[in-house]
Amino acid sequence: MEYLNLLGNYLVPYLNEISTALIACALVVAGGEINALLRKVLRPYNFVIRTFAFILINAFGYGLIIVKATPYLSRTLRSFESGIMFSGVVITFVVIGLWAQRNRQI
Repeated sequence: MEYLNLLGNYLVPYLNEISTALIACALVVAGGEINALLRKVLRPYNFVIRTFAFILINAFGYGLIIVKATPYLSRTLRSFESGIMFSGVVITFVVIGLWAQRNRQI
C-alpha cells in the first residue's frame, strides 16, 4: 500500500485532467451505442430533424456531460486515500479499454 500511496500522490495534481480523460473515454466507447440508438429512434423523421438531434446530442450533450461530471468525479477521487484512488483510476482505465476491445473499437 505504501507504493500505491506514493504513486497516488503523484496523480493528485492531475485529477481534473484524469477525470476528464475517464469521462471522455467512457463516452467514446458508449458513443457508438448511443448513436445507434439515436439512429433507430430518429429513423422515421426527416433529414433536418435527424441532423439537428445528432448535433444536439454529440456537440452539446456529450460536452455538457464532460463539463458537468468532471468536477464531481475529481472531487470523488480526491476523497479517497491516495493508494485506493490510484488503484481505482488504473482499474477504471483498464475496464474502459476492455470494454472498447469488446466493442471492437480498438
